[in-house]
Amino acid sequence: MHKVLGSGFQELIYQRALAIELENQKLAFTREQEMQIEYKGKEIGTRRVDFFIDNKVMVEIKALTKLEDVHLAQAINYLEAYNLEIGLLINFGSKSLEFKRVMRKIS
Repeated sequence: MHKVLGSGFQELIYQRALAIELENQKLAFTREQEMQIEYKGKEIGTRRVDFFIDNKVMVEIKALTKLEDVHLAQAINYLEAYNLEIGLLINFGSKSLEFKRVMRKIS
């Protein structure tokens, strides 16, 4: 995708392209699944993760010049909120594709 599209588009463009690629690979996925965020048993908001693949892997897409620590922390928080062990943080915004494998901290 990155070789074809390059950098410079909004996240939504890369999300749509990734959905096409996942469909072509016949991978089960959901896109922008909304989840309630709770604090001490009370709902305090919602958040949407870009993709869940096979209900096991969270994928968060970015279109930034550079990934920062805050983006990695966000991805880890999503894993914890969704009770998943593994995810991918993919950045299409830089000249070269950036990706990081993220894992939930198990205590």
